Amino acid sequence: MGNKLVEKISSMTTTSKEVGTDILVMNFTIVNACIVGNTNNSNGWVLIDTGLENSADYILECAEKRFGKESKPKAIILTHGHFDHVGSVIKLSKLWNVPVYIHRLEMPYVTGKKDYPLADPSVGGGAVAKMSESFPHTSIDIGEYVVPLPTDGSVPEMIDWQWIHTPGHTEGHVSLFRERDRILLAGDALCTVKQESLVSVATQKEQISGPPKYLTTDWKAAEDSIKHLKELNPSIIVPSHGQPIQGEEVKRDLEMLVNNFDEIAKPEQGKFVYR
Repeated sequence: MGNKLVEKISSMTTTSKEVGTDILVMNFTIVNACIVGNTNNSNGWVLIDTGLENSADYILECAEKRFGKESKPKAIILTHGHFDHVGSVIKLSKLWNVPVYIHRLEMPYVTGKKDYPLADPSVGGGAVAKMSESFPHTSIDIGEYVVPLPTDGSVPEMIDWQWIHTPGHTEGHVSLFRERDRILLAGDALCTVKQESLVSVATQKEQISGPPKYLTTDWKAAEDSIKHLKELNPSIIVPSHGQPIQGEEVKRDLEMLVNNFDEIAKPEQGKFVYR
């Protein structure tokens, strides 16, 4: 029931927003996905994450408006394998016949070999956290298309970008960073909305936070990952949950999150409860 409600909310409030010169953020309210590339780029474009199961049609609509009918990406890059990031990956990878890249530690979760722990609905205190008990945790199988990210930190088909290992939310979670304009696609390493609260998610009211509490498994690693991202000195942050932030707001929010991590990010018990 919880997952159906999430999809219903997503389908009612889908929007898109330009960030920088070549990034389109597709906001499904519950989660974001990104198209990286513009019409003047001869190198083509790449899709970052695939939203929910019902997100494919809007992704295809945005791609057609941006690049023309029957356009397809050079690749799909996944920040990790949770259901709200891989929801449309099976449909899109088959339709486009393109490689799907993910960190090697996430490979078992997208090849049918390993399931994520069940979400913990007792943390966060909000409606989304409570409905998280019904979120899918079983793995998918895209073994025909999935490839591990290169070990050198480069991102296939994304010139100037590097992937940053930011574990904590999952063991193989990655964020993407471009040095020349200091844009950070943070994935679920941090949020700019209180993701556990349905009201916060629905209104998209900005509130810096750590990764979604109900699915985060290693809080020490999550804290270290945010410190690592702060050291990159990003100018723009595009999270997978919440609105992008930029300029002085980035510095202020990262400082606040790092200095008050336990208070802002962690659940009361300070750890994920495996169920």
